[in-house]
Amino acid sequence: MTTPLLSLTWTDHVTGRQGFLVVDRLVRGVSSGGLRMREGCTLEEVTGLARGMTMKEALHYDPEGRYIPLGGAKGGIDCDPRDPAAYGILVRFLRAVRPYVESFWTTGEDLGLTQDLVDRAATEAGLVSSIQAVYPLLDDETAARRRLAEAFAVEVDGIGLDELAGGCGVAESVLAALDRAGVPYAGTRVAVQGLGTMGGATARFLARAGLHVAAVADIKGTIANPAGLDVEALLAARDTYGTVDRAVLRPGDRELPGDAWLSADAEVLVPAAVSYAIDASNQGRITARWIVEAANMPVLPAAEALLAARGVTVLPDVVVNSGTNAWWWWTLFGDIGADAEEAFAHTRRAMRALVELMLARAEADGSSPRAAAHAIVSDRLPVIAERFGWYR
Repeated sequence: MTTPLLSLTWTDHVTGRQGFLVVDRLVRGVSSGGLRMREGCTLEEVTGLARGMTMKEALHYDPEGRYIPLGGAKGGIDCDPRDPAAYGILVRFLRAVRPYVESFWTTGEDLGLTQDLVDRAATEAGLVSSIQAVYPLLDDETAARRRLAEAFAVEVDGIGLDELAGGCGVAESVLAALDRAGVPYAGTRVAVQGLGTMGGATARFLARAGLHVAAVADIKGTIANPAGLDVEALLAARDTYGTVDRAVLRPGDRELPGDAWLSADAEVLVPAAVSYAIDASNQGRITARWIVEAANMPVLPAAEALLAARGVTVLPDVVVNSGTNAWWWWTLFGDIGADAEEAFAHTRRAMRALVELMLARAEADGSSPRAAAHAIVSDRLPVIAERFGWYR
């Protein structure tokens, strides 16, 4: 792949904080990728995320579907979302990049930001919607927007469908890997880093599938119980940033340091929080058989090579967490309706097929799952470009 189509850095005139927008590719003149906010966010990070979005879009290309893949993009703001100045910075950033959102960048929630907050800031910045650039591609804009709004209003056991869709995809990735290896769900232990939107939903789906969620980590530390945590109680006790109120812990639950999830006695690790969480210096603590990347870019390349040498399989983010983005577009374009069971069934089918294709390709090529995912993208991108055209 070549350099991004567009890369810009914005500096807030009030606080001096910086924001970034990278458009990797446009397909049919439009790109897709969320907006994150975290202390220390960099242009390099956003560039990698935008490249990953191009891959996620291509991986979900279905010539029979109504959803046609878009190009990849990403936004980022270098600020702690808990900072009292954060919302004002978000509004000013969106106001500055408004022409891009109106024309070719569709965006939404990501690390540090909820969709409700993005929507409120977008309105204040003068935007119709954070995804308005895709509207001209819809057959019936009014019906499509109504369908997506209805889907966002759906809740399942107190959690919104928009939060659950991505976690359903991550969980199905785990289950597909276990099935391929002949490992039963019952008794299989999992540790999850991050109990926000993606991590929380993943923990719920895995617990309901029969796995033991043995450890979860939030900003306060790691909560562990080898017999399995009460996931529903922890989810109900979260704040908007995914931090659990320790008052709900049971006698058998232990509080450990924040990085203890890495060495948890578990077969599966799910990093679902920040990028670059697993590096060459801490990967040696991991005893799990699988690392399933619910977060974007949580395992650094050097760490992945060392893990592979020890027999640890990394299922890459470009596949594992792609269900969130795909759910938006499946719903908007009309492949699925505003119904939870339909959304979960479609997500499970799509994610299982994709994971199985990736693992079969890796086995056939003698490569890693990440290399296999890249190979699948390389096969699909020319087809997408030939059929729909794109701008590099």
